[in-house]
Amino acid sequence: MLKTCCSPRPRAFAARLDSCLESTRLARQLLRAYLSALPSGDRYADVAELLLGELFANAVQHSDAPDDRRIEIRFALTNGLLRLEVHDAGSGRPALRSASLCDERGRGLFLVNELSTRWGCCPRAGGIGKFVWALIAPTTALAA
Repeated sequence: MLKTCCSPRPRAFAARLDSCLESTRLARQLLRAYLSALPSGDRYADVAELLLGELFANAVQHSDAPDDRRIEIRFALTNGLLRLEVHDAGSGRPALRSASLCDERGRGLFLVNELSTRWGCCPRAGGIGKFVWALIAPTTALAA
């Protein structure tokens, strides 16, 4: 019996990128490609790309890991929520803080906190580094 099938829905994605700010763009492009393969991936795209960019840039700027260490990104869609993870070898933990009106930086985790369903930070398996994760709910479609 001949089975027909559609292209399989991606379950999870992982990649290791250079630890530099220029890789933030590539991380967002990979997320966009992942989401484009999902039936309702566009409902996550704007918020997910913004938050991944913030988490990746934080990993580059604030990690105390050697510059030759790569940053790993992971995406997975589970139970209707998109899970983003950014893994780095640094020992520092992210801390939510209030930025003053004059501050040019320091709003990344505020955005993650406000736009994600939940977020957190966990130690990596093997004890080297950490990963920051965020869960993103789909946006509702706006009426035309």
